Amino acid sequence: MKTKILSALAGVALMSTAATAQTSLDMTSAFGKNLPILGTAATDFVEKINGISTDVKFKHYDPNKLVPTLEALDAVSSGSVDSSFATSGYWQGKINSASLFAAVPFGPEAGEFLGWILYGNGAKLWQEMYDKNGYNVKVFPCGIIAPETSGWFKKEINSVADLKGLNMRFFGLGAKAMQKLGVSTSLLGASDIFPALERGAIDATEFSMPRIDARLGFHKIAKYNYFPGWHQPSTLFELLINKDVYDGMSDRAKKQIEVACLANMTTNLAEGEATNYAAMVKNSKENGVKIKQWSPEMLAAFKGAWGEVVGELSKDDPFFQKVWNDLQEYRKGYAVWSKNIYLKR
Repeated sequence: MKTKILSALAGVALMSTAATAQTSLDMTSAFGKNLPILGTAATDFVEKINGISTDVKFKHYDPNKLVPTLEALDAVSSGSVDSSFATSGYWQGKINSASLFAAVPFGPEAGEFLGWILYGNGAKLWQEMYDKNGYNVKVFPCGIIAPETSGWFKKEINSVADLKGLNMRFFGLGAKAMQKLGVSTSLLGASDIFPALERGAIDATEFSMPRIDARLGFHKIAKYNYFPGWHQPSTLFELLINKDVYDGMSDRAKKQIEVACLANMTTNLAEGEATNYAAMVKNSKENGVKIKQWSPEMLAAFKGAWGEVVGELSKDDPFFQKVWNDLQEYRKGYAVWSKNIYLKR
């Protein structure tokens, strides 16, 4: 009897251990936790998933703590880092189509973008992009924000001629359009932009939304802030998980990650929509910033340059063309709805 009781207790102990076994993942973020909206998107996701899951736990790391931001994709694919929170536009130098799942110049705003990702072919093509290029990762859409500003300039820009010869920090596919207009672009991390502006290594920059840019202090050097953000009408963020790690998770953990990311997109979008106006007001009233709108002529120039970029990338990269055509087909259908249902701005 004593032997049976001890065996039963041992069995219960083993079941209990199995029930509480937890997959722990280190997650590198492309954005420091001190940044509002961008930084909090990553920390909020970790708080959400760790709050609902007994099967999986994430630990957040700021940029460069585990790997530099631009090395995160390779690190997750190889398994040297379990996961990352970033935007696929950072991999534009590796994959031409990467920014089509991040921010599309003159492309969809947040609601339209999410429709394509979640109910069109967007999510499937996003995963296919990584699989096709040999990356051993599982991707989740895990954040989204409304438009960003179009850039901070040290001098007023009134024509395309004023852009020629500028050195500018610029993101994703929009950078290729700016290059068509004579701008030399580079992709700098958040912490590197202000020093580059200060010492004159760059003449102008775009980074993100007014509240985020205010934290980085661009207004202290560049006093002309341009709108609208034609290059990023909305921006998607991704959670990448090493595929081998992901395949070893329980079905419950996988579903919990999906749910936490869906919830994260809601709070990420709402934080940006609710908190940016205050930074704009402060910029104009206290910081001496001139909030400028691009003229129709300048927007037409940006759009024309973007059209050239699309033509070249579609011609040279069949997968880019596949994704682009699918997005355009979706947008054509969406326009039947959007042009009829929404009030004109």
